[in-house]
Amino acid sequence: MIREIQAKTILSRVTNGWFGCRYNMNLYRGCQHQCIYCDSRSECYRIENFNDVLVKVNAIDLLRDELPRKRVKGTIGTGSMSDPYTPVEREYNLTGRALELIAEHRFGVFMITKSDMVLRDLPTLRAIDEATYAAVGFTITTADDELARKLEPGAPSPSARLRAMRELASAGIYTGVMLMPVLPFIEDNWANILDIVTKASDCGAQFVILWFGMSMRDRQREYFYDCLDRLFPGLRWKYQRTYGNRYSCDVPAAAELYAKTSAECNRLGIVTDLAKVKVYVPHVGVTDRPGDSRRADLQLSLFDIDQEGAP
Repeated sequence: MIREIQAKTILSRVTNGWFGCRYNMNLYRGCQHQCIYCDSRSECYRIENFNDVLVKVNAIDLLRDELPRKRVKGTIGTGSMSDPYTPVEREYNLTGRALELIAEHRFGVFMITKSDMVLRDLPTLRAIDEATYAAVGFTITTADDELARKLEPGAPSPSARLRAMRELASAGIYTGVMLMPVLPFIEDNWANILDIVTKASDCGAQFVILWFGMSMRDRQREYFYDCLDRLFPGLRWKYQRTYGNRYSCDVPAAAELYAKTSAECNRLGIVTDLAKVKVYVPHVGVTDRPGDSRRADLQLSLFDIDQEGAP
């Protein structure tokens, strides 16, 4: 079900965000991609029914008001709670209109998505990047379209995301892979990881950000286990024996996978270290290429998942 809501604010301040994010923005709550592992089903996010998509219909008015009042023109992150290109975006175009405002006010943007719909806004992303900074991270946890249909039933296929990545990279947009979460006993094999990295490299990926594991808590864990019973009968018990009620669940061979993946990405010239990703730093004269005073290499941490706009 699609429900329209009124948000109180649309930009929240974050500290030490990934890719230099200073602000976070979620235009929707809930997500039509319905990935079986999504942490946003957890009780702490106060989304009663994650099958519903809550559309912040006043988001553009809020953004138009809030942007000029920000004293620092930092990078805005989006995609932390709900994909900015969930299918309802085709009707409401909140992300497209928000990007136009971000371009107008000369802020940067870092987007996480599982959708090739981002190509619709490529001209705006190029305008943003010419003025400040635009980066797009495609979440890809398997390059196998058939497996992805089980794990991410409402999302475009990984092959569609990779094609979109190729087009963004060809247009000069800083793009790559958010290789997370990696589901234990399903995706945590070297053949799967190497397939992702190889195809991402072929499509122009400049970064691959790694987490070999997943999170599980309260009702998100219950939903995930119910899906395992249906899709991978018997696997629930292996998870329960291995992780119990743990929240952060690294795959058993995490250290080996980090080492092998980092080495392969290094061979291919792909960044895996967050300290080396390109970011936008306003008013700081540190450069990562001649004549460019708006990017720097910094140690960053994930931009916070905010709860703004909750009804």
